[in-house]
Amino acid sequence: MILDLQNKFSSSQAVTTTAVSTNVIDTMPSGRQTPINQGIGKMLELFVKVGAAATAAGAATVTVTLESGDNPDLTGNTQVHATTGALALAALGANAVVYSAGVPKGNYRRYLGVRYTVGTGPLTAGTFTAALVLDSDFQYAYASGFTTDA
Repeated sequence: MILDLQNKFSSSQAVTTTAVSTNVIDTMPSGRQTPINQGIGKMLELFVKVGAAATAAGAATVTVTLESGDNPDLTGNTQVHATTGALALAALGANAVVYSAGVPKGNYRRYLGVRYTVGTGPLTAGTFTAALVLDSDFQYAYASGFTTDA
């Protein structure tokens, strides 16, 4: 998988409370009159991975949403296009891929980014990387002696 810097929302972004990704994509670059629809053409995927494991004093959850809005800080007239749902602290271990799915077609607002919503928090540590990718290309490792039905 290749992470394109222009399509990366977060790169090992520290998240302890609800926050918007450090990078937001402007879908109306200079001269455009309407936003570029991120769901048209070759299917893009939203890929979200934990870097450093998330920790908290008690139970905590994190919900990651792909959102678009009228402002770069994703305030005002926002739309949610994809969500992980609430992820339990146990699912947020180091290097865990917590989401990899196609970006839906639809009407996007001008600015596109990711929001990390911390529930029952705060977190005491944790970093996340999120990006739009063409192919997530990750593999699962199985225990030795695993057989398949060919």
